[in-house]
Amino acid sequence: MAAEGLITIKSSHGPEVTMNRFEAEVRSRGLTVFAYIDHAAAAAAVSLSLRPTDLLIFGNAKGGTPLMQAVQAIGIDLPLKVLVLQDASGNTWLSYNDPNWLAQRHGLDDSTTAAIKAMSDGLKAIASKATEP
Repeated sequence: MAAEGLITIKSSHGPEVTMNRFEAEVRSRGLTVFAYIDHAAAAAAVSLSLRPTDLLIFGNAKGGTPLMQAVQAIGIDLPLKVLVLQDASGNTWLSYNDPNWLAQRHGLDDSTTAAIKAMSDGLKAIASKATEP
């Protein structure tokens, strides 16, 4: 599942529990949940099958706006997203875009280093809470 700029973590839980834990941690940190997308349900609605594949879109204007003030085009990658999926072997994986990769992708300068570090540290902590036993 290696893709450039993507951080992927194996979860100790099933997809539903992993996503529920991730969302609960996001909300407990005062972040806004903008949308939840159940790709498997959308597939089923058109008579196609897909293993559990859920996307959560979330963020915080206080954290994201300074990045967009620096390079407005980073708005294509904000708010943040996390994908939780179950593979063919039954393993659950949680993936998100590495904020450092986003900074590189959009050519952010040193003025955003602290914001990128905070975003990276926060995502790592939230993902750990969602995936660890």
